[in-house]
Order: sequence, then structure tokens, then C-alpha cells
Amino acid sequence: MTHILSAVAWPYANGPRHIGHVAGFGVPSDVFSRHMRMAGHDVLMVSGTDEHGTPILVQAEQEGVSPQELADRYNRVIVEDLTSLGLSYDLFTRTTTGNHYAVVQEMFRTVHKNGYMVEKTTMGAISPSTGRTLPDRFIEGTCPICGYDGARGDQCDNCGNQLDPIDLKNPRSRINGETPKFVESNHFFLDLPAFVDALASWLETRNGWRPNVLNFSRNLLDDVRPRAMTRDIDWGIPVPLDGWEGNPSKRLYVWFDAVIGYLSASIEWARRSGDPEAWRAWWTDPDARSYYFMGKDNITFHSQIWPAELLAYDGGGSRGGAPGTFGSLQLPTEVVSSEFLNVEGQKFSSSRGVVIYVRDMLARYQPDAFRYYVAAAGPENQDVDFTWESFLSRTNDELVAGWGNLVNRTASMVAKNFGEIPAAGELADVDRDILAITNQAFATVGSAIEANRQRHAISEAMRAVSEVNRYVSETQPWKLKTDPDRLATVLHTTTQAVSDCNTILAPFLPHSAQDVHTTLGGIGTFAPQPRIEEVTDLDDDSREYPVITGDYRGESGFPAWESRPVVPGTPIGKPTPVFTKLDDSIVEEELERLRERA
Repeated sequence: MTHILSAVAWPYANGPRHIGHVAGFGVPSDVFSRHMRMAGHDVLMVSGTDEHGTPILVQAEQEGVSPQELADRYNRVIVEDLTSLGLSYDLFTRTTTGNHYAVVQEMFRTVHKNGYMVEKTTMGAISPSTGRTLPDRFIEGTCPICGYDGARGDQCDNCGNQLDPIDLKNPRSRINGETPKFVESNHFFLDLPAFVDALASWLETRNGWRPNVLNFSRNLLDDVRPRAMTRDIDWGIPVPLDGWEGNPSKRLYVWFDAVIGYLSASIEWARRSGDPEAWRAWWTDPDARSYYFMGKDNITFHSQIWPAELLAYDGGGSRGGAPGTFGSLQLPTEVVSSEFLNVEGQKFSSSRGVVIYVRDMLARYQPDAFRYYVAAAGPENQDVDFTWESFLSRTNDELVAGWGNLVNRTASMVAKNFGEIPAAGELADVDRDILAITNQAFATVGSAIEANRQRHAISEAMRAVSEVNRYVSETQPWKLKTDPDRLATVLHTTTQAVSDCNTILAPFLPHSAQDVHTTLGGIGTFAPQPRIEEVTDLDDDSREYPVITGDYRGESGFPAWESRPVVPGTPIGKPTPVFTKLDDSIVEEELERLRERA
């Protein structure tokens, strides 16, 4: 058993999340985590809502509420949506907790003590009309290096280079389009150049990463500069140093505090578990493994900024130093970044109405239909276009006609002919062959998931489903009524093969996996689901908030990643369809909804 940290990107709490967001961080991390649990590993899956920074202030002002009220509202919306999607977080929390503040400030103090937080005067961007600081990501313009018009103030997504807002040509605010004003301000900068050698050595040891992620990460080292870790803003975590802590307009940069959320959420989970030190098994043990899931726009923060912060805390840069109270924290095993999901040929944009919210998707369609689409056609290693036509065809042709039909007709034939799973007689070669195929699929699909090749994994799982369908067509059990022994053997074999496929598909399709388990006469929880709990802040009794958590071991331990023999005599009743067939009309209906939003 290995301790596996599944660190999932923190959705920003300034509005509901759309399907492009969860296609990048949500579904891939949950498939991975569910499989690794089934494979016998001790998984800790953590995340929460990211609630600091200027965008929260801007949105709160527009809605006439306080930043905390806005964060509270969207935290709950996001918690409910991710739970409905079936994302199996051990803890999904938030960045406005007392625990998170304390962990972030401990990280900052130690990094500063080790000499990696350098104070310097810089030119910061402010909005001329409001006087409010403009974050780097809220400034765009022309990249001075490659000429791309649309570069952000922190980096250019076209050439991948790190930037400063003042370097942009024709800079403009993404909030209101005005030209920012640059003024002098004192800030702390993380001395990234002090970690170039350590980061390069670490990246050289990273085998098996998606090539686009690894190449992008290595290219970042070509232009490394100190990175500002404080901001002129009154919403966020105070800088924990004399002369700074009481300053109402200086706060830690949201991206410094947000990535530390992986650690603080782990610590909060441990504190709530009754063993406050339990988190260390995932963070300080060199044999533990950690996987970080996000979209490609966050690679910089997870393959450069966060590893540099971890090295700084450990004293692992050129200035030396010593770890703080958390001890020596391990660097990521893998940064698992997905590309972008677009919609009907356009980039997602809530402001322009080009958006499909998670809540709307799940209100009209089965969560596993969407999960299947992401696994089979998602943006794993290149940008992809979500279309309602392709969603319809994958749901109807693959889920309903392929997998769902196999489950339904298997259960129907067993119920009609025996009423229970029959015992098998002597197996023929064709029976042994199909069971060998489903058995082999455990290794093939499992290794692909562990390598974060989920499109290949779901393809291999559905290939096994196709082979079982072919087996049923070849053996023609409906023609074996005059040979009850052979009929029993074929239907026992089919039921076993379907059970195997259901286990293999469970990480991808946990809702329907439970339904199939019940259809085949299973009892109890087969594919555990997350739940929402209302909790009190561990360090502030006056605050309550919802978290996502769950017991994912099931009622009799984890469903193992292996074939489990079906039991003759298990009652099987007349089944109901597992998946809902979609009408062709949904394509035009959904396109009309998009047009109305725009």
C-alpha cells in the first residue's frame, strides 16, 4: 500500500463553475483517486474553494455584498455541484478558514526566515478609476517577446514566458478596459532564481509526465525571475511580519496562499479525523506519491511556483536554510494538466454567455453521461471541442446501446430463464476466452489510469464491453432453451464478464456502477459517493461552512481492482435501464440555450 495524495485544483469562488472547469480538474482526479483506492492504495483527495484576491472584491462590489458573503454563496454552490458530480473528496474545504490562515502564515515565516522572500520596491498596477490594485492576471496586452496580443500580466500563454505587467505593450484592464496606472510599492518577492538548479534537477527525474506538461515546465526555467508574493489589497491573508501584519492594505498574493491549500486541507482533514498528525504520511514520507490535477493555465503555479515554495520551506535553494514545524515536505510526483475544453467552436466565457454550467448539465442529464464524455473525449493532451451532437452520440451509441444494453439484456435473460445467477457447467473455449479478456482488462485499464492516460483507459474498458457483446451474439443464449446446462453456463459466464466490466468502469461511472451492482443482485455500497457535511471552523466557533467528505471504503471494504466471482443463486429481477437514451431534439434545444445566453 502506498500513500497517494490527489491534489485537485481549487475552483475560484466568484461564480458557479462550468463544465470546462471540471473537465480539467474534477473528473480526471476522481477517476484516478477511485481507481487508486480500488487498487489498494491509501488515497487522500483534497481541495476547496479559492476565495481571496481582487476578482472576489470586484464581483462582490458588483453584487452589493461583502467579499465573505460572496465567497460563502459560491462556496456552497460549488460544493453542491461537485458532490452531485460524484467527486470523492476526502475533504473539500475553503481558503477563508482559520486553519488555512495559520498554515499559510507558517509557510511564509519559514520561507522568509530561510532568506527566500526578498523585499523590494516595484511598479504595481492600479485601476485609475477605483484606486484598486490590478492583479497580473487581470491585465492583458501584447507580449513583448512573441507579439501575441492577449498575453496576461503574469505570463504569455502563446510562448510560455513569464512576464511583468509593466512589460506588456498596450496594457489594459480585463475588468473595465482602461489603461492601468503603475505606481511604486514595496512587496515581498519569492526568489525563484535561487531554485533554478534544484527545479531543473527535479524535472530531470520526472518520467511519465504528459510531454506537453513536462516540456512547458522545463521551458519555464529559461526565463526565471523573482515573483511577487504580496499585493496591495485589503482582502486576503495578512503578511505575518512586524510592520506588515497590521497594514490593512497589504496581503499575501492569492496564488501564494491558494497552492498552500493542498497542505492546509490535508492538515484540516487530519485535525477533523482525530489524529492531527495523520497528514504527514502523505507529505513528509519520501515513499508517498502526490499528483496535482489542473488545467494547462495553471502549470506554472504547480510545476514552478509551488515546488519552489516547498523547496524554500525546506531550505532547498541556493541560500540554504532549514524546514519549519511541518518538516521536510515532498515535491510533486506528477503535475497532471489537461488542455482546454471549448464549446461548439468557441472558448468558454461566462461574461459572453458562452457557458454550460455544471449545475445546468446535471439538472438535465445523468452525471455519468457527462463523466463518460470527459473520459472518452476530454482535453487530456490537446484542446477539444464539446458539441451537443457528440454528447448525444456518445451517450446513445456507446453508453446506452453498448454498455447499458449489455447490462439490461444480461439481467433480463437471467431473470427470465432462472430468476437467479445460475451455476456454470463445464466451460467451453469461447467462455474461457471472454473471461480471459475481461480479466486482462484490469491490468490494461488500471495501468493506463495510473499513467493518467484516461482516454486510452476508457477505450480499453469499452473494448472489453464490445467483446462481451460479441460473446453474447455468438453464443446466442436465446436459442439454448432446449439445452439448459449450456444456457446456464453461458449466462453465468456473461454475468461474470458484465460484473468484471462494471468494476473496471466504476472509477469512470460510479453512479451507474452502483446501479449495475444492484441489477446483478449485489447488496450494499459498491461505488461510494461523497456527502456534504456542515462543519464549524476549527479555529473560530462563530463560523460554519459545508465541506465535501465521505467514507469511500464501502460497507465491506474497497471494491477491489480485480475480478470478483459472481455467486450462483443470487436473485436477479427484471431490470430497469441504467442509462437514459437522449432524444435527437436535445441538440437544437441546447444550442438555442447557448444562443439565448449570448
